[in-house]
Amino acid sequence: MPQVLKLKPLTKEAFAPFGDVISTREGDAFPINSGTTQRYHHLGKIQVKGDDGEPGISMTVGQAFAFPIEVAMLERHPLGSQAWIPTSGNAFIAVVAPGGANDRPDETGLQAFYVNGDQGVNYHAGVWHHPLLNLGPGGNFIVVDRIGSAPNCDECNLNQVYTLDGTFAEPAPV
Repeated sequence: MPQVLKLKPLTKEAFAPFGDVISTREGDAFPINSGTTQRYHHLGKIQVKGDDGEPGISMTVGQAFAFPIEVAMLERHPLGSQAWIPTSGNAFIAVVAPGGANDRPDETGLQAFYVNGDQGVNYHAGVWHHPLLNLGPGGNFIVVDRIGSAPNCDECNLNQVYTLDGTFAEPAPV
């Protein structure tokens, strides 16, 4: 029987070992454009490694997932960070794990974060994570990551299958 992964609210502190939270609730803000715009500054750091890489901006449309969701594999991008920013207000799930022995994810540290539609995440280079788990229809996302010809996606099948049932480990976010 699959082990159930409980969701955690996404906070800057809880997600720090894996990357950055992109949100207007986090970070420094100051007015720009003659005071007509509020800029939330430096919400994440774009990491690019290797000789042929450069930062790039892409858009994706992610299919909608419904609970229960099986988690059987993770991926990582060793040559750069990868940011996911929803543009359609959809919540999504960020499943992450620290690095472990034998160049694999440490499944004992597997965590699932509920990312509300007003937040995004920036996975740091080399962080094990599940591909996009969009929770709503019309899941449009901006992706900021490394573009280049060198291989930059490692995949790893987990030792067991985990299930996300949509329940929270602590009180659900308001």
